[in-house]
Amino acid sequence: MTAGSIVLAYNLKDVPNLRLPREAYAGIFDGKVTKWSDPLIAKANPGVKLPDLPINVIVRADSSGTTFVFTKHLAAISPEFQKAIGVNNMPNWPVGTRSKGNEGVTASILTTPGSIGYIEYGYAHSQNLPTATLENKSGNYVAASTASAEAALASAQMPTDLVAWVSDPEGQDAYPIVTFTWMILYKKYDNKDKLDALKGLVTYGLTDGQKESESLGYVPLPPPVVAQVKAAADAL
Repeated sequence: MTAGSIVLAYNLKDVPNLRLPREAYAGIFDGKVTKWSDPLIAKANPGVKLPDLPINVIVRADSSGTTFVFTKHLAAISPEFQKAIGVNNMPNWPVGTRSKGNEGVTASILTTPGSIGYIEYGYAHSQNLPTATLENKSGNYVAASTASAEAALASAQMPTDLVAWVSDPEGQDAYPIVTFTWMILYKKYDNKDKLDALKGLVTYGLTDGQKESESLGYVPLPPPVVAQVKAAADAL
């Protein structure tokens, strides 16, 4: 249907631009990196005065697709995370204050100095929350944007059922935490009027609807993906 990025939003008033290496942000969420002054973070931020404060981790309290995608990425980049926590839509986090929904995590970050949490890009964008620039698979530090998400999606291999994961994308300019979102449809419908209406909705989403993606904090689908989804919808 569309695609989006998951960002690490944070609350450090004197650090407008934070760079996080892969080992550091995986370590934050598995409880191994506990202070903002940790050498892993300091090394990636030369010249930045990082506070000697505990990292207040904010995680989701509810079952969440955002959490599933985030843990799938962390498991892909960190064998330690995979072993200790694993991929789950509601994992047993070893650290963190729990808040419900993207909106709850956003509110907690806004009101908790020294905090960091994972949210959809659109929530951070609408609330003007600073987000960390993350190290990608190529070793480059990349900020979340439409262009960097599109670069990540370009490496996706789309199977026939259209369920593709981009858990650790290739590409020097790729933002590392991206995902498609899906429609779940039957292959056959008994009511032709419903089928026609459904196809009309899907067609709108793949054409004019895609033009709204960026303003809503999402990412337009790559043209080859649009063509594949359109073919699948036409076959219903």
